[in-house]
Amino acid sequence: HLAGAYLPADIYVRFKRLQGADIIHICGTDEHGVPITITAEKEKKTPKEIVDHYYQRIKDSFERFGITFDNFSRTSIPLHHKVSQDFFLKVKEKEYIYPKDVQQLFCPKCQRFLPDRYIAGTCPHCGFEEARGDQCEKCGRWLESTTLKNPRCKICGGTPEIRSSRHWFFKLSGFQDKLKDWIKSKKGWKENVRNFCEGWFKEGLDDRSITRDLKWGVEVPLEEAKGKVMYVWFDAPIGYISSTIEWAERIGKPDLWKDYWFDKETRLIHFIGKDNIVFHALVWPAMLMAHGDYVLPSDIPANEFLNLEGRPMSTSRGWAVWLPEYLEDFEPDPLRYAIAINAPQSRDADFSWRDYRRRNNDELADVLGNFVNRTLKFIENNYNRGVPVASLIDDASKQVLAEITKTAEKVENLLEHFDVKQALREAMGLAQNGNQYFDHQKPWSTRKSNPLSCEQTIHVCTRIISGLSIMLEPFLPFTCSKIRKMLNTGDPKWSDLKDPPISESIGEISPLFSKIETETAELQLDKIKKRAETARRQEIDIEQFQSVEIRIGRILSAQLVPKSKNLIQMEVSFGEFARSVVAGIGEHYKPEDLVGKKAAFVTNLRPAKIKGIVSEAMILAADWEDGIKIIIPDGDPPEGSKIR
Repeated sequence: HLAGAYLPADIYVRFKRLQGADIIHICGTDEHGVPITITAEKEKKTPKEIVDHYYQRIKDSFERFGITFDNFSRTSIPLHHKVSQDFFLKVKEKEYIYPKDVQQLFCPKCQRFLPDRYIAGTCPHCGFEEARGDQCEKCGRWLESTTLKNPRCKICGGTPEIRSSRHWFFKLSGFQDKLKDWIKSKKGWKENVRNFCEGWFKEGLDDRSITRDLKWGVEVPLEEAKGKVMYVWFDAPIGYISSTIEWAERIGKPDLWKDYWFDKETRLIHFIGKDNIVFHALVWPAMLMAHGDYVLPSDIPANEFLNLEGRPMSTSRGWAVWLPEYLEDFEPDPLRYAIAINAPQSRDADFSWRDYRRRNNDELADVLGNFVNRTLKFIENNYNRGVPVASLIDDASKQVLAEITKTAEKVENLLEHFDVKQALREAMGLAQNGNQYFDHQKPWSTRKSNPLSCEQTIHVCTRIISGLSIMLEPFLPFTCSKIRKMLNTGDPKWSDLKDPPISESIGEISPLFSKIETETAELQLDKIKKRAETARRQEIDIEQFQSVEIRIGRILSAQLVPKSKNLIQMEVSFGEFARSVVAGIGEHYKPEDLVGKKAAFVTNLRPAKIKGIVSEAMILAADWEDGIKIIIPDGDPPEGSKIR
């Protein structure tokens, strides 16, 4: 999420603010998603308790990470409900919303219609077995839950059945030609966005249901739709509008939001991940076209996915880095840097803790941090903190100063086109050049042999540092604030890069970055692995459990495996069939004591060869402080009886 949407957006907004642009950064939490109600049911809480907890946690984390929203709202507030309902009625009035009886999955055990996210099954297009009821995360296709193969209820694990229910649909199909022409006019859009949309146009846009049978969400404002709420994909993007209205009201100018949403000159830019292209490049613009009053998106710089240690991130599987946890151990800027310098702009990228450590140590600390520290320390030690005035600047030094303006122009052009990765590389290149200039000029030598040359060197290096404190501000805001404090310079402006300001003297000097030890990075990686393993062990659904065949078997014979003190080979009868079983229980049972006993066995495991002997099942046992005890049934069930 940070790599695909929030950090690129914050970098762009900070850049435009430095330019003095009239820009507002609007966001919020989408609080009506079905995962929220699923989590609430699991934790025996209300959905509001869940969203209240996570809203504050997310908001605090963004602030600590330096994400600068003008307004960070939430879709559960009454204002958003009112705006969404008004939007719905306006679109319905224009006959772009209509009712329709549909076939929907109903869970007999839970006695309810199942929203899409309550259903899992096999994707009919790519065969992915964990597709959601609304979308396949593997192939990206939008799905109808009734098209899933082998559908199952995610609450009880039961098999749902098809029943009829009335829902309201948005006439998306009626906007295909208009959307196609509109996207064709967007010449500067990223190829991944244009190609994704073209694929949808080839298949043809279908009308989409915008209501569902749930109690949590924005109520459909129709008498005949009581008990139904808006589908989250319909009300969530309207949150951009309601959040802007909330911002205007909060600053005491309640009508100011109209200057942005109604002015055709407004540039509406959506920073998103590629999984949201369909909603922001097709569905949301169609909704805006249907409504008719609001501006359409100007650009949608969608990014690809950021993987973690070579694998796709998955919060449900524990394979992720959570920002609140990161901020407990590290400063925000090194992560901002590691993500931005490796941003997944045109293809999926990978985050690893080893690479994070390398970039922090080798690039931030050894390049930027070293250049700033060696220059300012030289001023402190040799000029009593007074910044030397260069009475004469030679041609070589003039060329170095000119690089500040040239680099600023490159960075500006790249950021205007949302290329944060290359922009950051160009800016860091200036820091590298500064180090090289410092080394080449040898001020430690010229301090005595050529004082004027030394003064020129340090003056030029100080101006480079000042320029870096402006140029890197969008990427490393906390670091740049520290630099400007040490330089005693004021609030930055992008126009200052033509002649970066310096003061007569510098302030207190402190290191910008701390080196990260190898063990620290490895500890973070181990934390992810342990969490993923815990998640893997903790959660299986009912179908997974039912796929394990556990039967009662009677041990016919038992003997120690040759050259082993712990392995026992058993022949076990399961009534209609028998199996050879090898188990490591020899330290706790004598073979002769096992003969005749009935125990529980897993009988559908893939056969494994142990010490040259094929084991065709697995005996179940409890491992506790008194040793290993095999599971013996209560009573005397027949051989082959299934355990359920």
